[in-house]
Amino acid sequence: MKIPDDPFVQELLPEFVDTWLDDIEHRLPEYIEKKNSQELYRLAHTLKGSCFQFGIDEIANKGIELMGKAKEEDWDAAQILGDEIKRLFKEAKDFLIENGLYQQ
Repeated sequence: MKIPDDPFVQELLPEFVDTWLDDIEHRLPEYIEKKNSQELYRLAHTLKGSCFQFGIDEIANKGIELMGKAKEEDWDAAQILGDEIKRLFKEAKDFLIENGLYQQ
């Protein structure tokens, strides 16, 4: 996992990661279950932009893919991407913990 060297960004990353983990675990499955492509697209768009701002490009790129799946209303692919995004955020959290950047 590559994170920015900026100390300010590193200070904000734990809360950022935890907030997104919560959204991916709760809001994303709801949007998929209800087949709410508009809200799924909005979530993915916000994910893309915020992750690019924090320098977490790998997850941001998954957000772009998820935006496409929301437009296509490809719910199975959206679920698979959601699982990948969740895994990547968990890896980011583990990375922060291992590098002393996450205060529990």
